[in-house]
Amino acid sequence: MPRTDFNNLQAFTVVARERSFTRAAAQLGVSQSALSHTIRTLEAKLGVRLLTRTTRGVSPTELGRHLLLTLAPHYAGIEAEMAAMSKTQGAPAGNVRITADQHVVDTILWPKLFPLMLDYPEIRIEISVNYGMIDIVSEQFDGGVRLGDQVAKDMIAVRLAPDMRMAVTARRSYLNSRELPKTPNDLTLHNCINLRLPTYGGLYAWEFMQHGQTFKVHVTGQFVGNTSSQLLAAVMAGIGIGYTPFALVEQEIASGELIPLLEDWWPTFPGYHFYYPSRLQSNSAIALVVDTLRLKP
Repeated sequence: MPRTDFNNLQAFTVVARERSFTRAAAQLGVSQSALSHTIRTLEAKLGVRLLTRTTRGVSPTELGRHLLLTLAPHYAGIEAEMAAMSKTQGAPAGNVRITADQHVVDTILWPKLFPLMLDYPEIRIEISVNYGMIDIVSEQFDGGVRLGDQVAKDMIAVRLAPDMRMAVTARRSYLNSRELPKTPNDLTLHNCINLRLPTYGGLYAWEFMQHGQTFKVHVTGQFVGNTSSQLLAAVMAGIGIGYTPFALVEQEIASGELIPLLEDWWPTFPGYHFYYPSRLQSNSAIALVVDTLRLKP
């Protein structure tokens, strides 16, 4: 393939990843019309349609997705090597893209990464809030944050937080006219605040533990959210019973605003971990971010 086509392939990966000619053109430092011409030239050269264009944006075709999955690791590897070279030239520098849920962003990432960015202005950090179990390699993320038992075995995982205990709580105003649940199965008789997980498309089944055994209860209720802040807001409004990380409601329980329920059944999950591919070990920006976020003794 002629050398110039490699530039076209890079342009395609950026457009397919961003799903926007506007954002891709800004990243590449070219005009939208020039970028559109580049993509049309590449499609003509290959004899296939790589992108579907609509008034709402662009998205890869099936062949385009296949090409993106093939190209992404190679370009990511080149970027990692370039970042590694910069390590020998002075202070850490480079882009770091991270995927995490909102609770992690608010409680772990921002409190530690804001000071880091002030100290290292050449490090640029992008955080995408996502509750799904996405493929960070194909989606061009440098790392992600998930619970320890959700991290793929082929990733490097670094603990960011202690094990996480879940809590079941409700406002007294909700409980006053209702019988308190005595076992997790009693929750099926209550108005419960549900969480929808994008990866599976269904409602999260509340997990409980007793005598070392874990079991699930499917609950129903008026409200379904997809972030922990939404769930907490619904519980605080007195709509029903919520299932959230204990750390999220610890202060409200201590102040008496929320009543803990079924404490003997609350489960504990492996804490949050930062995970990333082994090929990024030599990336100075990633190394500094990981060391900053790492749970210290």
